[in-house]
Amino acid sequence: MLSVCLIFLYVLLSAYLTGFLTLQGIRHIYGSCRIGADGYIMAGLTAVTVYAQFFSLFYKVGLAANLLLAVVCAATAFAFRRQLKAELLRQYRAVSNGRKIAYLLLFLLMAYGTSRGIIHYDTGLYHAQSIRWIEEYGLVKGLGNLHCRLAYNSSSFALSALYSFRFLGGQSYHCMAGVFALILAGSCSKIVSALRRKKLLLSDFARLMGIYYLLIIFDEMVSPASDYFMVLTVFYIIIRYLELAEAGEKNWLPYGLLALLCVFTVSIKLSAALIILLAVKPAAMLIQAKNEKAIAGFLGLGFLILLPCLLRNVWISGWLVYPFTAIDLFPVDWKIPKEIADYDAKEIQVWGRGLYDVAAYGKRPAEWLPGWFAGQGAVDKLFILTGIAAAPISLAALAAACLKRNQVQRDLMLAAVTINICFFFWLLSAPLIRYGCVYVWLAAPVTFGGLSLWAVGDKRYGMLFRRLVYAGILLAGCYKAIMFGTETAKGFSADYFIYQKDYENFESQSYEINGVTFYYPKEGDRVGYEAFPSSPSETDLEFRGNGIENGFRYKN
Repeated sequence: MLSVCLIFLYVLLSAYLTGFLTLQGIRHIYGSCRIGADGYIMAGLTAVTVYAQFFSLFYKVGLAANLLLAVVCAATAFAFRRQLKAELLRQYRAVSNGRKIAYLLLFLLMAYGTSRGIIHYDTGLYHAQSIRWIEEYGLVKGLGNLHCRLAYNSSSFALSALYSFRFLGGQSYHCMAGVFALILAGSCSKIVSALRRKKLLLSDFARLMGIYYLLIIFDEMVSPASDYFMVLTVFYIIIRYLELAEAGEKNWLPYGLLALLCVFTVSIKLSAALIILLAVKPAAMLIQAKNEKAIAGFLGLGFLILLPCLLRNVWISGWLVYPFTAIDLFPVDWKIPKEIADYDAKEIQVWGRGLYDVAAYGKRPAEWLPGWFAGQGAVDKLFILTGIAAAPISLAALAAACLKRNQVQRDLMLAAVTINICFFFWLLSAPLIRYGCVYVWLAAPVTFGGLSLWAVGDKRYGMLFRRLVYAGILLAGCYKAIMFGTETAKGFSADYFIYQKDYENFESQSYEINGVTFYYPKEGDRVGYEAFPSSPSETDLEFRGNGIENGFRYKN
């Protein structure tokens, strides 16, 4: 836990300074807006992730990458020392002493959760190996031929490699999901102000669901699974967007920055692609203001955020977006064969539908949905059914808000419509709960919560409604707190108070390619982190040159 705390501090400091530098440049060109500490950190994490991916194109991500990052952060701290001091003082004074103590407790709690827990199955399958390839080589052409899952190129793996500290000679740390959870926890903690302000906001509903998710993954976020990064970031985006809309924000820049964060989320996991629909808000504001400079600039920034991810896709698999072969632009010799990529894409979808047989890929939704739905938990079934009902209602509510020229309600319902579109995209593609739980758990609360608040408004029975909601929150909160505390106490162990729980490793056997030893699992399909490099089984590959750094391709 101690090592995790130190890594958390390093990550937060470097991300804050990087985010401050990034936003100083953006605000210098496009104007100023108020940014909180979490905003600087999220901007910094985005910038650092883009940096780590670009760095990986040329060299392994380790000591050199951290030294360069440290130099940039030190130069930023020196060059902007006055502005940084003023900004930090403003943020420090804006937080009450009680809130400061709460943030410290959250920091320690998330560090504790990140230091131990359950290692995700897929981490032993390919997450750990993906990160180690970035630590050891940065990028190797045709790597996806060795193991097709290594072509599932999430930007979160490059970020995890940057902050893994493997170059120190010890274990490879995997703390970044915990950092994202900490940021979301800080954002969700604002729910306590609902009682003080005597007013219920739609963002409070989203915060409640964010807390629900944090409780679920508390003993799992030790794994660097890209699903966690994506879901945590989407929760943060929705909460922050709702906060801006509720405050009646007139400046396009905060919305534009959130749109860039949406693009960043797409680089983490493609299943988040439609969250970019939230960019409709800043786009409409810029078009209305005829601000061509800002439109071009933010399109360029969005492309810059995606560019290293796309380049890594091509280098690893030969495809722009693996495993989807509709876009075939690069006739490179290391390309994963189309039939393998197509099979992989179908396997992802049928697995999510609970079919587990690629031959069943062509089944219509009416054939697989009943069986899939029956396999879901009771709570998830409730959210799925209410989410299906929420979609047409959110569209009608958005249309009504536009007709009544109610800007705040229109912006809130835009969030609801976006979430519902994402929900249906997930439902009809690969509906594994962990791929899209953020949409499942937000669709109905944001839609019906928004309509309820709109309906009661400032009427007398609005206070009764709020009191009923508060009572429900209090009862559910007490129940979850007791259950969470009980489970955490039962699982308490002093084993990881210094170091973090390491990756799992599994028994393996070896084979050779051109004199280089490779590993594959003796049983099952996982090897973990230490048996490197590995593949699911012996492969019929060859090096593209003299060594492993030249990449892999199938034998001609």
